[in-house]
Amino acid sequence: MRYSRTEYTQLRAAHERIANAQQDYDRLRAAYLQVARTEPGHEVALVMMGADVDRAHAALQALVGLRQSPYALEPSEVLKRQAAADNDDKHSKAASA
Repeated sequence: MRYSRTEYTQLRAAHERIANAQQDYDRLRAAYLQVARTEPGHEVALVMMGADVDRAHAALQALVGLRQSPYALEPSEVLKRQAAADNDDKHSKAASA
């Protein structure tokens, strides 16, 4: 399929916006997981970073064209559970060693 210059420029811009949104989400997600693993008791930081993760995820979904499911958990809740499970695994391995 051939695109006109205008269509091609718009398509490239859309791809760049999606790539930037994905990078933002990945960066915030990694930071959240790092704080959740290293300082699980720092609740204020986790809540603030969780809100940023949720906002970045919603922006990414909007760019891709997905609607948010009313039954889905917030991404920060999923990350919190993942970090807690990782911490439990580390502690159980350290205790058994």
